[in-house]
Amino acid sequence: MAKFASILSTTLSRTVVDKTGLTGTYDIALKWVPDDSLAPPSPDAPASPLPDDRGPSIFTALQEQLGLRLESQKGPVETLVIDHVEKTPTPN
Repeated sequence: MAKFASILSTTLSRTVVDKTGLTGTYDIALKWVPDDSLAPPSPDAPASPLPDDRGPSIFTALQEQLGLRLESQKGPVETLVIDHVEKTPTPN
């Protein structure tokens, strides 16, 4: 489930933390339609139907197909901060 949470993090562009407590190996099949309503439309693209017309969102699919639910929470996350960078001189 930790690997699945990592994949969800990449897919959703948000940190997803596995709090299921499940440690086994699972074969997961999840059918969902990406929500591109937040993406800017291209000028030549036809109007797309609402997500409900095409299939479930990833959130609905997780709950209906796997019995999992994503909850939004605030918490500590690892952060890498680079506070200074210098270019090293190169020999002439």
